[in-house]
Amino acid sequence: MGNRFQVKDRFADGAQYIDGQLRSGTSGQSHTVVDPATGDEVLTYELASTADVDEAVAAAERAFAGWSAATPGERSDALHRLAAVLAEQAEDFAYAESLQCGKPIKLSTEFDVPGTIDNTAFFAGAARHLQGQAAAEYSGDHTSYVRREPIGVVGSIAPWNYPLQMAAWKILPAIAAGNTIVLKPAELTPLTSLMFAQAAKDAGIPDGVINIVTGAGRDAGEHLVGHPDVVMTSFTGSTAVGKRVAEIATATVKRLHLELGGKAPFLVFDDADLEAAAHGAVAASLINTGQDCTAATRAYVQRPLHDAFVARVAELMESVRLGDPFAATTDLGPLVSHAQRDRVAGFVERARTYATVVTGGEIPGGELAEGAYYRPTLISGAAQDSEVVQSEIFGPVLVVLPFDTDDEGIALANDTPYGLAASAWSRDVYRTNRATREIKAGCVWVNDHIPIISEMPHGGYKASGFGKDMSAYSFEEYTQVKHVMYDNTAVAAKDWHRTIFGDR
Repeated sequence: MGNRFQVKDRFADGAQYIDGQLRSGTSGQSHTVVDPATGDEVLTYELASTADVDEAVAAAERAFAGWSAATPGERSDALHRLAAVLAEQAEDFAYAESLQCGKPIKLSTEFDVPGTIDNTAFFAGAARHLQGQAAAEYSGDHTSYVRREPIGVVGSIAPWNYPLQMAAWKILPAIAAGNTIVLKPAELTPLTSLMFAQAAKDAGIPDGVINIVTGAGRDAGEHLVGHPDVVMTSFTGSTAVGKRVAEIATATVKRLHLELGGKAPFLVFDDADLEAAAHGAVAASLINTGQDCTAATRAYVQRPLHDAFVARVAELMESVRLGDPFAATTDLGPLVSHAQRDRVAGFVERARTYATVVTGGEIPGGELAEGAYYRPTLISGAAQDSEVVQSEIFGPVLVVLPFDTDDEGIALANDTPYGLAASAWSRDVYRTNRATREIKAGCVWVNDHIPIISEMPHGGYKASGFGKDMSAYSFEEYTQVKHVMYDNTAVAAKDWHRTIFGDR
């Protein structure tokens, strides 16, 4: 990278962004952002208190009147300027994202940052297309039309695996629709969320429209979700925490959007291109060191291809290069923390008692020993009801199981509580078309797994939550639909009144 900014200087005033200013938290508790590749301190900051959350919500409330009254064109112009600012600062964003997460710089540079810029450009255009149903005389005596209106202050919580993209996914549709927002990023990875808010100020988006509170989930997060002046909560994270968020949100009758865990199946039929499927499985299971809710985690391979698939995936996994996230040749970085690495290792160690670890399953030594690294891991021979097949591991681990008939393969693919994403691999359009119909997931790829685009929605079925990020569908979450109905008759005593009083 070029001129890397100094994180401690950049955030010397604190890791809270309220009403257009960086400031320190007031909880009396500090947190340290750690480089997971080295274990070194990146930034120590004061966590947000409930009082800080109150101030952020108040700032968002003050900003709402002006921002919601801005024309769609004005909001669109502001988001176009934001996209330009993000592009100008792309190198700093990529550096900060890799530093706090351990992502290989090629992933931050080629996926996270450009994806966020593209999302911003998309919502700049989408802001001009907040349309309701065309006017018509449905009753015969009235003209009806539908307005889409902003709903107010949104309180959102984003996870640590894609801090920049998840911040954008929460912020962009909310403000494009005319709302204001308070976002709580994960304590582990607040840097790029704060930078995003600062970039918005540089782009001329008014103070208070975007606020960031960086605090503990049980304190700042729960207070934000339960705040009486927050009208909607959008949460991305684990299903277990999502249930708690839902409990708090429903107590105040908030609108709720949940994007939760996943356990994506990777369904390989016996006529699939073996080489394409093997390459796809390695890429889709190892992206972001497997810390991706849509990552391929369960490969179901029809029996004629099973053994060859296992052998080829193992061979490809063994070629993956672990190393310094800032080295151009590094394929796989560390997990986000040593605690997360140890959690992943625990799943694998328990699996050794009932399955076969084909490759990986190790914490590397040598130069990587200080970081939160874990080798790409392939497991075979596990039962469908085993822990590694049913539970979200969130690490570089792929489990392969055989199936015989198409019916069985699709049934196995659906046999977890989750339903976020899936893929089907075959040269037969009828097989893949059936899979896309019958697999219960919010996204089903065919002969690929992972690509996302701003124009299409992201969100799940079942225990993976409900509601959509990205795309014009996200406005369903962030707008209030209002029916307006005009009388066209100018008649004082209308015919329907007789059902209440008087005669015809």
